[in-house]
Amino acid sequence: MRAFLAHDGPAVKDPVEVINPSGAGDFILVCEHASNYIPPELAKLGLDEDLLTSHIAWDPGALAVAKTMAEKLDAPLIAPGVSRLVYDCNRAPGLKACVPALSEHHEIPGNAGLANASRRMRAERYYTPFINALRESIAVRLERQIKPCVMTIHSFTPVFKGVMRDVDIGLLHDKDARFAKTMLSLGQDQTGLVFGLNTPYGPEDGVTHTLKEHAIKHGLLNVMIEVRNDLIEDEAAQQAMAVMLAGLAVTAFETLTGNFR
Repeated sequence: MRAFLAHDGPAVKDPVEVINPSGAGDFILVCEHASNYIPPELAKLGLDEDLLTSHIAWDPGALAVAKTMAEKLDAPLIAPGVSRLVYDCNRAPGLKACVPALSEHHEIPGNAGLANASRRMRAERYYTPFINALRESIAVRLERQIKPCVMTIHSFTPVFKGVMRDVDIGLLHDKDARFAKTMLSLGQDQTGLVFGLNTPYGPEDGVTHTLKEHAIKHGLLNVMIEVRNDLIEDEAAQQAMAVMLAGLAVTAFETLTGNFR
């Protein structure tokens, strides 16, 4: 799967993409790190092409998995249109990590020493449309007395800072662990993959912002799914992973709510 390269695409790209907005299923999907698109005026943030196509700029394969899951679950999918190096929509507003000057061990020249006014401008241009689209999607369902499960879809690199990761799929949660723990049990029982809870990241890393802001405050079931990106390198693998995860999600939802379809 290939998303936008830093130099590809039109000069103007929508700050958020909403796929299947009228989806009537039990889930709302989010893919905060879907794209590696860098607006031309940011001059690639001073980075080489190999870095702009690597995991520091986006989550390879995540959007393809999320799109298939959205189709299988009849769910809306909300995805920012720019790289997380431009603005990370999965971080609480105001944090330096929203516009990182360092990713893994790589300096991001275009973000170094960025003035607060420029940070606020990026938040208004890229985060605000994303958060408004997600809020609207949830609000429409709540008004209809529907309580969807919010799932965010990510991928992670097999090696981080020289350390091998020994998990295939991480299921992350914040204060509400119900859905993550139920999916964990199902995944361990029904697949040959290695599942882990709050790994390779956890709440202490600041990655559960979307879950806290959009799901937990409404009492909605939620989980952040992290898939090791070498497991979803091509279309067939992405499709298979999406079908498997969608199946686990449906069973977990039915188990926790008694809402069997």
